[in-house]
Amino acid sequence: MAAQTTSSIVVAATPDRIMAVIADLEAYPEWTASVREVEVLTVYEDSGRPGEAKFVLDAGPIKDRYTLSYEWDGDDEVRWSLVEGGLIKELDGSYALAAVDDSSTEVTYQLTVDVAIPMLGLMKRKAEKVIIDTALKELKKRVEDGVDE
Repeated sequence: MAAQTTSSIVVAATPDRIMAVIADLEAYPEWTASVREVEVLTVYEDSGRPGEAKFVLDAGPIKDRYTLSYEWDGDDEVRWSLVEGGLIKELDGSYALAAVDDSSTEVTYQLTVDVAIPMLGLMKRKAEKVIIDTALKELKKRVEDGVDE
């Protein structure tokens, strides 16, 4: 079983604004370095947010196609888990949002990844940390730049 990695960042925006960017999966290729394509397969009728989505990933040595299932908890949290993948055997994660004040939010990203290629535990944790830190910085930039408003 893979270890979980967690990191946080403060973003100058409200939780609902941040969650709107997170929920717009099909726009990920515009602002994330490693996601090449996203296809939303199912949508929750009540919220209009994705239920399942297929991704094409190109993260240097890791190139894969995988499907994730999403669970949304209002504008405060989203969790996802791997439905199917190739090289990626496990991919569970979440974004949890907590308002710091009226105009900023702490975003906490948790991620557990396991791949079908041999990798030392220390290298896996370092890779997870890089993935999380990069994702948080890309999300912060996307939200604070006001794209999609």
